[in-house]
Amino acid sequence: MLIGVPKEIKVHEYRVGLTPESVRALVAGGHRVLVEKEAGEGIGAADADYRAAGAAIAETAEEVFAAAELIVKVKEPLAPERARLRPGQAIFTYLHLAPDADQTRELVQSGAIGIAYETVTAPDGGLPLLAPMSVVAGRMAVQVAAHYLERPHGGRGVLIPGAAGVPPARVLILGAGVVGSNAALIALGMGGEVTVLNRSTGPLQRLAAQFGPRVKTGISTPGAIAAQLRDADAVIGAALVPGALAPKLVTRGMLAGMKRGAVMVDVSIDQGGCFETSRPTTHADPVYTVDGVIHYCVANMPGAVPRTSTYALNHATLPFVMELAGRGVVEALKQNEHLRNGLNVCRGAVTRREVAAARGYPYTGAVQALGNPG
Repeated sequence: MLIGVPKEIKVHEYRVGLTPESVRALVAGGHRVLVEKEAGEGIGAADADYRAAGAAIAETAEEVFAAAELIVKVKEPLAPERARLRPGQAIFTYLHLAPDADQTRELVQSGAIGIAYETVTAPDGGLPLLAPMSVVAGRMAVQVAAHYLERPHGGRGVLIPGAAGVPPARVLILGAGVVGSNAALIALGMGGEVTVLNRSTGPLQRLAAQFGPRVKTGISTPGAIAAQLRDADAVIGAALVPGALAPKLVTRGMLAGMKRGAVMVDVSIDQGGCFETSRPTTHADPVYTVDGVIHYCVANMPGAVPRTSTYALNHATLPFVMELAGRGVVEALKQNEHLRNGLNVCRGAVTRREVAAARGYPYTGAVQALGNPG
């Protein structure tokens, strides 16, 4: 199979779909890889590194999209990329379609096969391709909050660990999954006073077992959230419903009770955000203020640490890329139910129930869509 790796074009996105090491593994498996010129610059991988691994180098993204049977990316295809997709061509990347009407419409219109990293599942029910970036984003979220709590950046002028005789910052984390638990790890390590709210007790019990009494936990209800927001210096939004729009946990009205200069980091922004006042931002213009509260809603947080992120992501994605290439995309999806759970759009049909509901499309089962000749 010919696999294409275009250069990412989202603002300040430095990750790349395949590392030279992943390319080498694919080439050893008998596949061809076409990488756009300078696609790996952000992780310190030169075109020469990709050539040494066995890849061919394309001068333009158009060449990559025109030739490849399978496109491997990191972030969702933007409008110019979507326009290059063709019927039956497969794209394997993060899609986050539920909050994105334009992308959903144009992927449907393209007739392509869209496989989303974020909804591929594991036998234990986990999300193995979302998890690596959730780890990175959760850990980054506290760093980001610490930065914007500094007065020169508009914050309250609070140091997360405090100082002798001065209490630490209060960090509120909404969600106890991979993002939330990693945010708690870093916030506790920095010396913050950490509270985690979650809608069910199981993840909270795991956090309590991991961190003991250093982390306070509670059930996430509107009343509990509003009460905790009043004392919070930093809030990390880490709510997830796989494939669906994130629940709105913090309303506009709740901001009135918060401290001026507090920081809210919405890690759920890829799925529409879990704060009512959230809107996507970029690394070039990451924050804005609503009612005196700083909002950080960058939709590709891990792109700021591309080397760490790309290698962590490739460790998880490569076995699935190998399977798609080795069996053929359609056959791999038919045979592997966990990979098939990643199928969001197929030959003009929406094959993820949550996306169909969020965007108003009829839902078509993945098995049915794969059986259609298109």
